[in-house]
Amino acid sequence: MFTLYSWNILWYDRYKCSKDEVVWMKLCVLMGSPRREGNTAALLRPFLEECKTMGVDAETVWLCDRRISPCQGCKTCQDLLDGLGCIQEDDLQAVFQAMLDCDVIILATPIYAFFCTTPMKALLDRVIYAGVKNYGREKGPRLLEGKRLASIVTCGYPPEEGAGLWEEGLKRFCRHGGLEYMGLFCRRDWGGREPFMNGEREQAVRDFAQAIRLSIREAEL
Repeated sequence: MFTLYSWNILWYDRYKCSKDEVVWMKLCVLMGSPRREGNTAALLRPFLEECKTMGVDAETVWLCDRRISPCQGCKTCQDLLDGLGCIQEDDLQAVFQAMLDCDVIILATPIYAFFCTTPMKALLDRVIYAGVKNYGREKGPRLLEGKRLASIVTCGYPPEEGAGLWEEGLKRFCRHGGLEYMGLFCRRDWGGREPFMNGEREQAVRDFAQAIRLSIREAEL
C-alpha cells in the first residue's frame, strides 16, 4: 500500500511530475455530497482542474442524482459470479461500470455522523457484497480487485477525530475487495469562523492530484 496522504500533507517538490509527462489515467470521482456549492465541492474543483491540466480523464458521478437503494441482504447477487447479479433495478449497474472502467476510484464526501453520506453508504454496501463473491454456494472473484481507491473529505472536527472512522472503513473495504488504498485528503470546516477555501488548501488538493498521478507513473516503471 502506498499512502499518499493521511492527515497532513506529505509532499516534496522533488517528487512532482512534470506537466509535460504523459501518464494516461482515468479517474471515477464518486461525489457523495448533496450540496453542489458546499465544502466538498469547493475542494473537489481544484482537484479536477489539476487533473485536467495533467491530461487525466476524470468522470464525476453525483450520487444524489442517481437512484441507489439500500442493500436488501437477500444474497441473490452471490449466484452470479461474473457480474453484480443484484435483483434491484436502479442505477447501481451504471455506477459500478464506471468504477470498473477507471484506474482510480475517488470517493468525495462530507463526513456525516463520523462516516460518509447516505447515498455513498448505500453504494458501498451493495458494491462490496455484490462485488465480492464469498457468500454463495461457491466462491467467486472480487470484481474490483486491483483497482486503486483514494478519498477527498471534509468534516467539522480535527481530521483524525472527524475522518478517522471513515478512513478505517476504507482500509477494510479495500482489503476485503482487493483494492489498493492510496490515501485520504481531509480538510476541516471551522463553522464559519473563516472561509473554508484558501490558497493553501487549493494548492494542497492540487498536490494530491499530482501525487495520485505520480503513484500511477511509478507503478508503470
